[in-house]
Parts: sequence; structure tokens; C-alpha cells
Amino acid sequence: MIFSSLLFLYAFLPLFIAAYYAAPARRRNTVAVVASLIFYLWGELTFTFWLVGSSLLDYVISARLASLPGTQTAARRRLLALGLTINLAALVYCKYTNFFLDQVNDVLGWLGRGSIAWARIALPIGISFFTFHKVSYLVDVYRRTTPPARSAANFLLYVTLFPQLIAGPIIRYRDVAIQIDARTHTLDRFLSGTWRFLLGLGRKVLIANPLGLVADKAFGHPVESLAMPQAWIGLLCYAFQIYFDFAGYSDMAIGLGRMMGFEFLENFNRPYTSRSITEFWRRWHISLSNFMRDYVYIPLGGNRVPRWRTMVNLWLVFLASGFWHGASWNFIAWGALHGSLLSVERGLGPRRLERVPAALATALTFLLVLVGWVFFRAATLGQACAYLGRLVAWRDGSALAAFMQSPWQDVIGQRTLTALVIAAVSSFVPESLWARWGWDDPLPATIGGVLVRVAAGGIILLLATAALVNQSYNPFIYYRF
Repeated sequence: MIFSSLLFLYAFLPLFIAAYYAAPARRRNTVAVVASLIFYLWGELTFTFWLVGSSLLDYVISARLASLPGTQTAARRRLLALGLTINLAALVYCKYTNFFLDQVNDVLGWLGRGSIAWARIALPIGISFFTFHKVSYLVDVYRRTTPPARSAANFLLYVTLFPQLIAGPIIRYRDVAIQIDARTHTLDRFLSGTWRFLLGLGRKVLIANPLGLVADKAFGHPVESLAMPQAWIGLLCYAFQIYFDFAGYSDMAIGLGRMMGFEFLENFNRPYTSRSITEFWRRWHISLSNFMRDYVYIPLGGNRVPRWRTMVNLWLVFLASGFWHGASWNFIAWGALHGSLLSVERGLGPRRLERVPAALATALTFLLVLVGWVFFRAATLGQACAYLGRLVAWRDGSALAAFMQSPWQDVIGQRTLTALVIAAVSSFVPESLWARWGWDDPLPATIGGVLVRVAAGGIILLLATAALVNQSYNPFIYYRF
């Protein structure tokens, strides 16, 4: 079940909200846990038992970690290693076994030694996200930067809470511990959450989905016969698809959490306005960036080592980040590219980067991000390299002239072009103007603003519903993560 589905919008969510607010305040956590397990059971019947069982084991380990005095360092390290091994072993087995065995079979085939036969392992939905939740919790309890959950039920709610279960954001226990124990429910907060959810729904269904159709056709087209203008249009559509899809999901998660009284940290902050790759990663998938910084980069030495080591650490962190996103050489190349760019920027230093004019820096950063998205979206590393070649396959102006007269009408029509223009304008609009529009404000400051928001929310819901009724294309592109 995904948020942008008629089943969720008109069955699961209304029934959950009714049950949640009908229950006494002390029982609402129980309602949320039961609903979250039903939500996950809908798509992952068997793995749900692993999710619950491993979470209960994590709770037991964390309670023991907290009870042991700091002088028993070896015992505490063994407990932490046990918890991390259990969680990471499940992630590696489910997510990377197919990849590793494919590589072994490639080598065996090259040596003429046959191949290993095995039943391919299905990837459980959301395993990367809830594994990182569990890992961050165990490490923070070990470090004593967060207290252990007061009960197994509280910890199970933290892990399985359905707004963030399958697509993040990655939430740390210390950020929601107080809210799990007790949180405030107000009409203003509920309405603010409803607006944020609808805004995310519109981003996902009305912008990301149409652009995704064009991206799929471009990247599914035989690369050797793909003209340069079509290659650029397909890439731009994918760049805005992945942003509006994932940011839209984060909006919906934040909105759903707010409707339940939770406040989650922001996960995106208009990343395409960044003036450097370093800034891009402060604005894109913020919860993942913070996780990799605190649990991988800093333990490697962070900024406390010589500059060359810092640059190597950055590269290693993003190599790991790429592999986390997907078990293929494409994602490894994507991570290596971003790690290399970050290392170069660190070597240049912020003062030199600040000398570049803002518009030029933003355009150059966006171009580099686009190059990375080719590796992220292509089916194979070879296709990614070939697609990059089509982006610069300029022969003469005839193909561009023909495209401008009739911009690939069989693939991208007027509605999709409109979605692309809206996506581009809203992604690059100046910060001051975006703040003045108040799209992300919890509540409007005036009655007129309230009326505009109610009208806009109603229109988004109607248009999204019509789109979901009339089209079968509604991908969950972060399924494999």
C-alpha cells in the first residue's frame, strides 16, 4: 500500500483517523502500532514477522546496553555488535545477495566454470529505512545520547510508524522519544498536517507521475537511436520526477505525522537551488545525509584528520551511500561521482567556491547533479555511459529545429510540458519569493490565506483522485531502496 493510492486515501486513512481519535489518549499509540502493522502487512506478509521479532530483540539489547555501567566497555561493545550484526546481516542478505551472486556467476562464466543456481531473493519494502532507524537507535543508546525506549510497545511504534516506515525520512529516536510518550493534538496541527499531506500528494501524482512516463520512455528507448533533444528532455523529466516523487512522499509523511501529533524533521529544502554539491547534500534527503555524517563519516575521522584523509572519507561515505541506494554498479558509480565532487570541493575550499557567480554556480551544480542522475536511472552502467554520449551527440541543428516545432508529441504532450514547466519554476524560484508564498508554512497568517489553502487543497485532492482513477501509472520509485 502506498500513500498515493485510492485504497489509502479513501479507505485506510479515514478508518485510521476515525479509530485513532475515537480511542482514549492512552490507547492511541496502540491504535497507531496496529494500523502500522496492517499497513505493512498489506505488502509484506512474511517479512512483517521478522520486522516485529527483530524490533523486540533490539529493545531487549538496548535495555541491557543502558543498564550496564560504562566501565563494562567490552560487554557493551559485544551487545552493540550483536544488535548491529543482526540488523545489517538481514539488510545485506535481502538487498545484496542477488548482486554478489551475479558477480560470482559472471566470473565463473568468464572462467568457463558454469554458474551457481539460486532462487532470487525478493527485496522487502522499506528495509533500508527501518534498518537505519534501528541502527541509529542502538548506536545512540550505546553512546548514551538517547535513553532507551520506556517499553517494547513504544519502540515498536518508533520502528513501524507507517508515515515513515517504507520511504522515510530517517528519524532518530531521540527526536521523537518525548512525542511517543505524550504529544499534543490540536485542530490547527491536524489541519496543518492535512495541507502538507495534500501538497505532497499533488507533487507526487500531478507532477512526478506524468514526468515519470516521459523518463521511462526516454531511458527505455534504444540508446543508439535516441536524439540529443529527446535525451535531454528525458533526463530533465527524471530529475524532476525523482525530486517531486521523493519530496512529495516526505511531505505526505510529515503531514500524516502532524495529523497524529508528531513533528518530523524536514527532509528536503529546495535542493536544486544549491550552489555546490556540498550544499546540495545539505538540502537533498537531509535525514540520510545526517545519518551518514554521524554514523559513518565522523567515526572514520570526519574533519579531525589531515585534508587528504577527509577527502578520502567523503569519497568512502558516498560510495557507501550509493551502494545503500541500490545493489548495482550504477549506484556505486553514482556514489563515487558525488564523493569525488565533494572531495574536489573540499580541496578547493569554500572561499574559492563563493567567488563563482550565484547563477553560474547553481547552473553548474544542477548540470553535475543531472550527470549523476543518468547513472541513478539507467538500467546498466553501459546504458548510462551510452546515454551520456547521446546528451552531447550534436550533429546539426535539424534535429533540434524539428523538436522545437513538434516536441516529441508521441512522448511528451502539452500537459506533461506544463508539469515540467511548473516543476522547473517551483524548483528554482528565489528563496525570498518561495517564503513569501508560504507554501510550507504550518498555518496561513490571514483569513484570506486560509481560504486560498482550503481551495487549493480541495483542488489538489480532486485532480489527484481523477488522475489516479484514469491512469494506472503510479510508481513507487523508492521501492528498491
